Amino acid sequence: MTYLRTVLFAATFGLSPLAALSQDTPGDAERGAETFRTHCATCHGIEASGHGPMAGVLVIKPTDLTRLSIGNDGVFPLVRVIQRIDGRDPLVSHGSPMPVYGRFFEGRDIALKTPTGQPILTSQPIVDIVAYLNGVQVK
Repeated sequence: MTYLRTVLFAATFGLSPLAALSQDTPGDAERGAETFRTHCATCHGIEASGHGPMAGVLVIKPTDLTRLSIGNDGVFPLVRVIQRIDGRDPLVSHGSPMPVYGRFFEGRDIALKTPTGQPILTSQPIVDIVAYLNGVQVK
């Protein structure tokens, strides 16, 4: 069922489009860790701490991605992370909008529920990376 058909189906039967699209497990943290190691660890490090092998040569140092929640009053900044990865909130340090891997992060959109209750659409690889990053946050 296409996204539009799913939304129309949900609206017809009084369901939230997000509920119609959501999965029991929106992201696979293990698959996200693998994707992170392949595409992000060169700069952010295997542990996502910002100490990857390229960190020393970058003008703008990579962010410690394990401390995103601490820097956001203890709440994982879901929307900001998604928008940084998918390019809606580009980073100058990457030389171009994220992701630098282009089409790898594109694909069928998945709706995630934000803390405000609004859905945000992004691709499955990004949902998986977000699940991984959310799981490595220091308390």
